[in-house]
Amino acid sequence: MQKHSLRELKGIGEKTDGLFQKLNIHSIEDLLQYYPRSYDIYEPPVSIQQIQQGKVQTIEGTVVRSVSVRKVRNLSIVTTTIAGEGGQLSLVWFHMPFLRNTLKKGYRFLFRGKVVSHNGKLEMEQPRIYTPAQYEPLLHTMQPLYGLTAGLTNQTVVKAVRQALENKQLCRDWLEEEQKQRYSLADYNYALEKIHFPANMEEYKIARRRLAFDEFFFFMLMVQRLKAKTQVQENAYPMKRVWETEEILESLPYTLTKAQIRTWMEIENDLQGSRLMSRLVQGDVGSGKTIIAFLAMIMAAKNGYQAALMAPTEVLAAQHYGDLLTLLQKQDMDFCRPVLLTGSARTKERREIYAQIADGTANLIIGTHALIQEKVSYKNLALVITDEQHRFGVKQREALSGQEAPANVMVMSATPIPRTLAIILYGDLDISVIDELPAKRLPIKNCVVDTRYRQKSWEFIKKEVQKGHQAYVICPMVEESEEMEGENVVDYSRHLQEYFGTALHVEFLHGKMKPSQKDAVMTSFAKGEIQILVSTTVVEVGVNVPNATVMMIENADRFGLAQLHQLRGRVGRGDAQSYCIFVQGTQGEETKKRLEILNQSNDGFFIAEEDLKLRGPGDLFGIRQSGLMEFKIGDIYQDADVLKCASEAAEEILELDRTLSLPQHRELRDRIECYGRDGLENISI
Repeated sequence: MQKHSLRELKGIGEKTDGLFQKLNIHSIEDLLQYYPRSYDIYEPPVSIQQIQQGKVQTIEGTVVRSVSVRKVRNLSIVTTTIAGEGGQLSLVWFHMPFLRNTLKKGYRFLFRGKVVSHNGKLEMEQPRIYTPAQYEPLLHTMQPLYGLTAGLTNQTVVKAVRQALENKQLCRDWLEEEQKQRYSLADYNYALEKIHFPANMEEYKIARRRLAFDEFFFFMLMVQRLKAKTQVQENAYPMKRVWETEEILESLPYTLTKAQIRTWMEIENDLQGSRLMSRLVQGDVGSGKTIIAFLAMIMAAKNGYQAALMAPTEVLAAQHYGDLLTLLQKQDMDFCRPVLLTGSARTKERREIYAQIADGTANLIIGTHALIQEKVSYKNLALVITDEQHRFGVKQREALSGQEAPANVMVMSATPIPRTLAIILYGDLDISVIDELPAKRLPIKNCVVDTRYRQKSWEFIKKEVQKGHQAYVICPMVEESEEMEGENVVDYSRHLQEYFGTALHVEFLHGKMKPSQKDAVMTSFAKGEIQILVSTTVVEVGVNVPNATVMMIENADRFGLAQLHQLRGRVGRGDAQSYCIFVQGTQGEETKKRLEILNQSNDGFFIAEEDLKLRGPGDLFGIRQSGLMEFKIGDIYQDADVLKCASEAAEEILELDRTLSLPQHRELRDRIECYGRDGLENISI
């Protein structure tokens, strides 16, 4: 399928094209699939007594005080007061002195803006002003808000998308009418238009269902093909059971749980079998998956083969490498020759490691994505292990195991996915579940509070740090945003540092930082040089820091329960009692009910099942499972029913036409080619 250049759209020249490319939008087709990240919904006005801090709201009121304009340095500040149902409210604008001609005493308007607290009093900042007649046509409408980059405005994206939607040839449907009716799906062109510009929530839901189906369908097509391939592959590296793994188990300072032993026996049997192993090991954070991985690697090495373990970050890869060395140093196992391969290794060092891997001198290889570069040639790679599998794509998994004689594959995930969904998503893998935590682990103590308890929480963190411990604070955003509400990492870390002074070292971490910067911060935190780490969910897959005992999550209502549990798993990894503080950004019974599940349970699989029950079609904004399944629009919890339909449809089509060569599948073939080039194969699970 040929792509169309963005330059074909009016108003997009070289500069604007370059800005779009920064967002990974290289064509009109990419633009159409660049869905809004949220919507500005014009809701009915609320009374002054109903306003909530931190939210964008509309209030109807009468101007009761003359407009005041004062200058502070180069800043012109406009203030007035309105009266409405439930009291009075101050309004503030910056650099808008002309408003004194509009806001006459006794005039009535609707004001829409964010309500903030200033010197202990609520006020509305920079509100837009409407007459009732102007606001009426906007009521209940949904204005799209896109992810942006510096220099690119939301309005520019909106104009470009509107133009792109005019070309109906780019919105051709690949799904047959019978399937659309069976699964209650809208036409593709309708879905594309309404996901960008829905007139109301109902249109949005209809569009979203269709587009989520498409994403799941193409993903499931790939999983089904992978399943068909792996099921018939013979194990080219049959292994024998080895005593060395038993010796390691006997020498450990702890006893494996029953779930760990069961999982290890399943893997041991797989590696001895005639069929290629393809196994998912699911287990909560801290359930002991890594020791199982090390045992499998040692078994492969003793049988004369190579084993590779790929981690999502350099810091985590280095930690695994250090843990493996420590384990081997306690044993007499000179047949194990481990190496660490990461992108930051120096050129000379990398060449030496490449040579050791190629001639088989190195037989236990730990690293990052550097393990699947073309320069890496394995002698006899018999086992591939990927840690935190949902950070790696299907294509990457195939690349690491796709040598002439494919390797046995073991993937590890700490994400508790309900078994009903796991069977669909990991259709090409057998599943082992480690559903017990080591006996010595103290259960994490949880509490759910609102923003009034923030300072008390900070004081609690201070006491823990004074005991020699460390803490995480999680915020949903990197920087302040006009379109979205919630705490942000940059400002929050500055406020915390000001609050604690020089006595404590506060640092921030987020996904927009360079990999080297992120690794430096995580390494410093792991060494204890940083006491409080303020971060986005990027720490969800992080290093093991047993000294961290407090996790404080701001705007906890903005995250899915499974993700909150995953974040909570960053603490409680040492011998000391650990704590998790969930801070509610918004009030409401549903929010309270969801967070109470986390308050009552530390069992990730129970939480995942409850999350699945609670997540309904109304939960459309703010609680997407970031990091769990990197689809553009689909969410495996919220859209579990759609996922099942897509899986069924993919299986049905492949049974009828495995090569997709029938005439009715021509559009589908084109669409798959398009998705494949754009990295659908890298959708992470």
